[in-house]
Amino acid sequence: MSGSSNINSVFYADFYHPIQAGSIDGTDILPHDNAVYRALLCSSAGLYDPFGDPKVIGDPYLTVFVGRLSHLTTEDTLRKAMSKYGKVKNLRLVRHIVTGASCGYAFVEYETEREMRRAYEDSQHSMIDDSEIIVDYNRQQLMPGWIPRRLGGGLSGKKESGQLRFGGREKPFRAPIRPIPLDDLKRLHIPPPPEGRYMSRFQVPSPPRRKRSYVDREERSHKCHKHAKYSHQHEKRRSISWDHSSAD
Repeated sequence: MSGSSNINSVFYADFYHPIQAGSIDGTDILPHDNAVYRALLCSSAGLYDPFGDPKVIGDPYLTVFVGRLSHLTTEDTLRKAMSKYGKVKNLRLVRHIVTGASCGYAFVEYETEREMRRAYEDSQHSMIDDSEIIVDYNRQQLMPGWIPRRLGGGLSGKKESGQLRFGGREKPFRAPIRPIPLDDLKRLHIPPPPEGRYMSRFQVPSPPRRKRSYVDREERSHKCHKHAKYSHQHEKRRSISWDHSSAD
């Protein structure tokens, strides 16, 4: 692929690897800053439990992450803004454990997956209290290998922070223009770039969908069967009623 055709070709991470997240094209094989080292240590030693936070509630498949909020934004203001996309079931504006000040990000749970996806697609880069927000799915609980920013991981970030992370919605990986070290990536368990299957920078990556269990499929099949049986009986009763009325 030529360099010119690579300009708007990107790909997104389905699995979080600290070394890869620190790489603009997803092909680095060495940590390039101390924060990546810290995230790699947490990942290798299993020091972070994404389900260990007792404050985390709700269904992750119905929840969006909202970042870059103004520190003046309150729960009421955020709820009003995010209610444009559906009925908000739960909302948690993350606050500093000591001062109680807003940390600038929140988690918003909706009643349905359709409402969650509407918020995910339509609220990105909208304005709340003069701040341009970013919106993502709940990576803490849905992205395998996730390491948060406070431990050297995370995604996106600003250049001046010194902790840019790639592979997410805001800063996807760029399609590589250099040779891809496939053997080294495989050795480090880093997913390689999907050559030939890159996305356009202007496409919206889809959040994960809930995997339907065998029980769910059985329940849907049972409901369909009951509905078909009811429809058949209803049609049969209508037919008998029609025959009787014709005989009269």
